[in-house]
Amino acid sequence: MTEIAVLIPCYNEELTVRKVITDFQKELPEARIYVYDNNSTDKTAEIAREAGTIVCREPMQGKGNVVRSMFRDIEADVYVMIDGDDTYPADAVTELIRPVVEEDVDMVIGDRLSNGTYFKENKRRLNSFGNSMTRRLINFLFHGNVTDIMTGYRAFSRKFVKCIPIMSSGFEIETEMTVSALVYRMRIASVPIVYRDRPEGSFSKLHTFRDGYRALVTLFDLFKNYRPFYFFFMIALVLGIIGLCIQNDVLLVSAVILLVTGIILDAIKNQTIRQFEEYTNRYIQRQKESK
Repeated sequence: MTEIAVLIPCYNEELTVRKVITDFQKELPEARIYVYDNNSTDKTAEIAREAGTIVCREPMQGKGNVVRSMFRDIEADVYVMIDGDDTYPADAVTELIRPVVEEDVDMVIGDRLSNGTYFKENKRRLNSFGNSMTRRLINFLFHGNVTDIMTGYRAFSRKFVKCIPIMSSGFEIETEMTVSALVYRMRIASVPIVYRDRPEGSFSKLHTFRDGYRALVTLFDLFKNYRPFYFFFMIALVLGIIGLCIQNDVLLVSAVILLVTGIILDAIKNQTIRQFEEYTNRYIQRQKESK
């Protein structure tokens, strides 16, 4: 029997967490539901316990820290992660986990954007703009075709949860997971979902400018780490052109050094990815043998 875990990261979601839990209890009665309380100052944890879930606490503030703990602590075959704000439909969960179970997909994205419901429902226009810009940047820089980067509704394979490193601490976690899936050649699928805005009285914990800035910094860092040749090549190209125009030997030598640095780091990155693939293959084999 396939073991399914529903993971709900929460911070001050007392108005919505009970409905999210009961909706998933109805749709997936066989699943184990975990609420990870991230230092809530309201009754989120108390309500989650009353609703019959397993409540855990993550003392380090930030969604990325919560996701890291959830992935480390919980054992299952299929993982569903959903925000506790009641903006995502529980009745789509069967379609979300089907590619993981039947098609060996590693990450399934609950796509809010393709059908336009996110742009219609979301009242924070800067968030919509930021989501679109980040999606285009990631697909361009990492040669992807991901339809929704920032969605908080996803399903994962055990391989993804136990093998992908999590470094982010805050809301930039969605950016990191998406880029990691692309770089490490994980199988990705998308399922269109209907998005709805938060109910009246419930407030988003996302800070548009601060968290948008952190997401862009994370993307910059991931590009430097996972595409080092292109990163250093672009800088070397600019310095080389300037050096030729003004006949500056220092800039020309710097450009050559940066280019060589990019080549070396790219070779190291490729070797790391090969080692990761070998590790995941051994991990999958051990899992099959244990069953």
